Amino acid sequence: MTDETDAELVARCSGGDRRAFDAILARYERQLFGAAFRILHNREDAFDVTQTAFMRAYEHLDRYDPDQSFHTWLYRIAVNAALDVIRARHPRDPLSDEIVDQHGGPDTEAMRGQRDAVLQAALMELKVEQRTVVVLKHLQGFSYEEIAQVLECPVKTVKSRLFTARQSLRSILASKGRL
Repeated sequence: MTDETDAELVARCSGGDRRAFDAILARYERQLFGAAFRILHNREDAFDVTQTAFMRAYEHLDRYDPDQSFHTWLYRIAVNAALDVIRARHPRDPLSDEIVDQHGGPDTEAMRGQRDAVLQAALMELKVEQRTVVVLKHLQGFSYEEIAQVLECPVKTVKSRLFTARQSLRSILASKGRL
């Protein structure tokens, strides 16, 4: 991985250097896929969203404002692509039962897998707006301000959605005897 900043890589990429975009892809592909998977709970859709986000970013690098965070701009594209998939889904489409691959010993792996499955199932019961803020805040580590930029809404809205989502998650997990 390169030590160049995002801004330097974007500038090189805008100048026609494909290797610079490969470095951007290597830097963010896993993170974007993880966020998309947590929002969509479907590996194929998450893979498609990740690819779509990078394709759109590459095609629209001229729209990127270098005074803003590239990381946030790229996540905005990915989250919007994930939301497009959700809107396009038929309401009766079944959700995948897959969970994200994890590493660890057999016991740790089993416990983590159960916890992740329970969390993912609870997340999928939330409204998509709530699920998205939980994923960005707690699973991707975004600040309130970054989430507001990604979702193009006020910070107060982010905090409100997160508060409501946490309450809903508590209720869901408590009803399943997991809290």
